[in-house]
Amino acid sequence: MLKATLRSFLAHKGRLLLSALAVTLSVAFVAGSLIFSDTVTRTFDRLFASTSADVTVLPRDDLDSQIPSGATETVPASLADRIARVDGVADTHLDVSVENVTVVDRDNESVGPTTGAPTIATGWYVTERSPVELTSGHAPKSPGEALIDADTADKKDVGIGDTLTVIAQPGSFKVKIVGIATFTTTNPGAALVFLDIPTAQKELLGRTGVATSIAVDAEDGVSDAVLKQRITSELGAGTYEVETAGEQAESATAQLGGFLDVIKYVMLGFAGIAVLVGVFLIVNTFSMLIAQRTRELGLLRALGADRRQVRRSVLTEATLLGLVGSTLGLAAGIGLALGLIELMGVFGMNLKSTEMVIGWVTPFSAYVVGVGVTFVAAYLPARRAAGVSPMAALADAEIAGMGRPLRVRAVVGLIVGALGAAALVGCVTAKETASASSLLLLGVVLTLVATVIAGPLLVRPVIRVLGGLFPAVFGSIGRMSQRNALRNPRRTGATAAALMVGLALVGGMSVASASMTESFDQQIDKTLGADFVVQNSNFLPFPQEVTQKVRDTDGAGLVVRQRFAPVAVRLPDGKRVKTTAAGYDAQLDDVAHVTYARGDTADALAPGNIAMDAGFAKDHDVRVGSTIRVDFPAGRKAELTVAALTDQDSAEGFGMQGGLYFGFETIERYVPGGQDSALYVNAASGTSVDTLRSRLEKTLDPYPQVQVRDQADYKQLVRDQIAVLLYLVYALLGLAIVIAVLGVVNTLALSVVERTREIGLLRAIGLSRRQLRRMIRLESVVIAVFGAVLGLALGLVWGVCVQQVLALQGMKALAIPWGTIIAVVVGSAVVGIVAALLPALRASRMNVLAAIAHE
Repeated sequence: MLKATLRSFLAHKGRLLLSALAVTLSVAFVAGSLIFSDTVTRTFDRLFASTSADVTVLPRDDLDSQIPSGATETVPASLADRIARVDGVADTHLDVSVENVTVVDRDNESVGPTTGAPTIATGWYVTERSPVELTSGHAPKSPGEALIDADTADKKDVGIGDTLTVIAQPGSFKVKIVGIATFTTTNPGAALVFLDIPTAQKELLGRTGVATSIAVDAEDGVSDAVLKQRITSELGAGTYEVETAGEQAESATAQLGGFLDVIKYVMLGFAGIAVLVGVFLIVNTFSMLIAQRTRELGLLRALGADRRQVRRSVLTEATLLGLVGSTLGLAAGIGLALGLIELMGVFGMNLKSTEMVIGWVTPFSAYVVGVGVTFVAAYLPARRAAGVSPMAALADAEIAGMGRPLRVRAVVGLIVGALGAAALVGCVTAKETASASSLLLLGVVLTLVATVIAGPLLVRPVIRVLGGLFPAVFGSIGRMSQRNALRNPRRTGATAAALMVGLALVGGMSVASASMTESFDQQIDKTLGADFVVQNSNFLPFPQEVTQKVRDTDGAGLVVRQRFAPVAVRLPDGKRVKTTAAGYDAQLDDVAHVTYARGDTADALAPGNIAMDAGFAKDHDVRVGSTIRVDFPAGRKAELTVAALTDQDSAEGFGMQGGLYFGFETIERYVPGGQDSALYVNAASGTSVDTLRSRLEKTLDPYPQVQVRDQADYKQLVRDQIAVLLYLVYALLGLAIVIAVLGVVNTLALSVVERTREIGLLRAIGLSRRQLRRMIRLESVVIAVFGAVLGLALGLVWGVCVQQVLALQGMKALAIPWGTIIAVVVGSAVVGIVAALLPALRASRMNVLAAIAHE
């Protein structure tokens, strides 16, 4: 049996190749994501471990900063002298480092990264752990001098002697580049500008005598943990954050983890789609191969092979296919990881391919996925193969019993579909987002399974409609192509299911994204009353001088500031909720339309008061007049009175969780040194909106990070953010289509082999090669469109349910992107034509006499 199995596998290797490609793709994405994330993690673990001080003392902060306030927390510089006297301390260094400054050249063009990585201005001091070394010029020694990192200098054409402008929180200042510093470790992608320590204190922090942290070197023989304990005892527990080098590295790696998780989950999403669609391809391939080998399997049974041996033979073929696909996929995954490493180099993160990490988990996962998928997918066809009787060798018929499985499918599909429909109905009627989301996920899974199970039952009625015009348009060729698609409903259903999965996903997400876009458009129209919004391009806060420049612009009337701050509120129900609160000027009503359940804007923004979302207040037993404790950064605390409850949809953008906001006097008092995140600007009387826009753009020309937007621009900004998610879905769809095309090609190719004698007879009675190719193409088109119709129908239902979940968060508009749906159906027909090219060409080249004589 083993020899027969190996011979059979080698005999059908061409037919199994396309199935192996599906396995290869899925394994490649799994292996590539694991290798890439392991490599980046290992690289940065080494970087952080080698560059972190033995012990670092930082300002204490336990608040979640979802949106930065722009304020830089500091520690007293005098703390360094106090720490230096602690037993076991060899040396201390003041660290002055501020992220997200803007540095521009003489043409007001930013020299920072264009990839989202920060531009960091920091004080220059050199130790054996410094990540950079001075390679040309000299160190900054006085105000007005600076170093720049070599990578930024090369990319932005900056050299020694050039003058740059640094836009920091206290204000802008000019520096002359006097030297170039080169990374001795991995460049994380940031742009670095180095100043001497006194200048960094004054220009970046606004005052001397402070630092962002203090780096401490331990004496020989003193462990980091022991030194941390001694420093904590000296400074007092809870006063400052004291971290060892290991803890610093762990914290930095955790921050990087968010970036890595995005890449990993995206790639695993691609792998999941490849696995799911590949299952249909493998099931179909083995089912057809077994159907074509009915006589062969019957002969094996007649020669004494029992059911178990036949089933084991088919599963062995599947395992061999999985091993081949997994091996190729692992190799492709290594190549994919190399490509990602090179791509990160383009973005400024210089990883070394020679340090690629391939842990044991990667090959183990690759083979588990590849072999597991093929084994599971081939199990049902293997059971059918085991059911072939010895008499089948004489009858040469396909496996009998087709009626009963379809009846079983009908029952199972109906039950699973009913459960899925009930879950989706529960999702639509749920009042809580968490329960609605859980029911949505359950409903999506169950309805997808039900559609796959019941797909063959839908083949005849749907394809009769879809192919109804074929006989009228293409005559007898159209009629034969339609009947070929109807001949084996199980095969047609399985082939179309591969395409259906991807199109269901894109249909659902298209409805969701269109609904989100329409909801935000409506909310912007409803809420935003300002002529313009001045905002950083990456939503980070900007220096106060920008606000002053805008106010001084000729024709600018009312300017209302928005500023954010991380807070923690202690609520009457005993919970402490970390969130982000917003501060506004008193004229908020002139630039925004806020709906209140209780109170008004004047109450909300009065000193000592705070506004809160009505739903959040109800959940935590808060009422108008309640006093709540609010914890601000740097240990500042306030008792604020809830003076207003808003009835805003969350899409309207006031605050974060809890919808907390208060007056500008409150935020300036408890978060000093903060920066504005947005300015809402109205034109002064007598100044047209267009005139004010041109003047504002001219005013803000020296600040390339800041943009002026009107309502239309703001809507486009939201659309662009949503489009990023949609592009990912389209990429997933593209992968699903590629594998689905492989499935259609495989099905048609095997179908051509199966119908060799029939094709020969058709050619013998006068069917031309051109007509034969057209017949196969039409069969492929109707199968692809059938999959598109099922997928889009399912996707529309999912999309409507997703919109109902979004409605619980305030996004209540439902929009159906009919243009996208029509384009997908047309595209599916094109996919069908493309998939049929090779099988149709092969069929048309058959020798007529050899085809008629085919066994």
